[in-house]
Amino acid sequence: MSNNDQWLTSIAKRMKEERKQGAAPVPERLTARDFLYNFGARRRGPIVVSNIRNQLEKTGLRTEPDFESIGSKDIDREISIVLALKPSNDSKELPDPTHRIGSLVAADKKLETVTPNDPLTSATTKMRINDYSRLPVMNGERDLKGIISWQSIGERLTSDVERKEVHHWEVRHCMAPESQVMQQVIHEDISLFDAIKIITKYDYVLVRDRKDAISGIVTASDLSNQFEKITGPFLFVGEIERHLRNLIDGKFTIPEMKGDREIANDGEIAGTADLTFGDYEHLLGKPDYWKRLALPGINRKDFIKYLQLARLIRNNIMHFDPDGITSEDLEALQKIAGLLEKLAH
Repeated sequence: MSNNDQWLTSIAKRMKEERKQGAAPVPERLTARDFLYNFGARRRGPIVVSNIRNQLEKTGLRTEPDFESIGSKDIDREISIVLALKPSNDSKELPDPTHRIGSLVAADKKLETVTPNDPLTSATTKMRINDYSRLPVMNGERDLKGIISWQSIGERLTSDVERKEVHHWEVRHCMAPESQVMQQVIHEDISLFDAIKIITKYDYVLVRDRKDAISGIVTASDLSNQFEKITGPFLFVGEIERHLRNLIDGKFTIPEMKGDREIANDGEIAGTADLTFGDYEHLLGKPDYWKRLALPGINRKDFIKYLQLARLIRNNIMHFDPDGITSEDLEALQKIAGLLEKLAH
């Protein structure tokens, strides 16, 4: 029995004994980060998540909230380990598969704000130095008064007003009041896809956290950067797979590519396009097959290790690792794709 098996088993034993004695079981409380540390993990890739879920199920436990639903920004949030009740039709114990707007870094990022009575120049200075197009106008972290933007300032300047007084203006003279921006204020639990519709229409949303405080502002630019981080790894994985197909094209027969997969086949192999990373590893792991590639200066065992690494990273991004891909993993994909590109010439 592993250490984390023993840890969970002792928690389950204590709680069951408390319930047997007629008392309410006392939850085991710790941060999501410490919970992962107890499993020797720092991130929640698919292998780690699968291992933890299996051990929780084995010991009859679960976490509240679900450890996988906690955004990376909330990794130090406290969770509770409790006894798992038998799921019912209206049970909410199953993990939430929905991607929420609160999972984005920008939704929980220190805000630059101004008050209605601040000088207008205070707002314009903050927007210029931070390259922002707008700022929330607040009286406290929960009390939203409106939004000031270059657009709202421009509209004010082009209206019939005494422009000679502009240097004496305060933020309240140029802001769009709360009543005009209510549709752009959303809760962190709103699905990412629903939030995208609002951001597409208004170019931004303000996010309220579970304590009803304005915790962040997510703009169209933030979405663009986020999806670049998501799609970038996919592009590298696709590039690696295409290079691998070109590398082995015409060098192996269909039966050779199938190997022993006929015993437990995940799908029909009719050509190189049907091969998975695991298939490439199995195929090129055979010394006789490796020789057919004729790659001077490339070590077979090291090459296979790189393929294994690419497969693991690919699995993480396909399962939407809640902690995202690391810069080290992205760099590894770039290097593997770069190596394969050089071998192609």
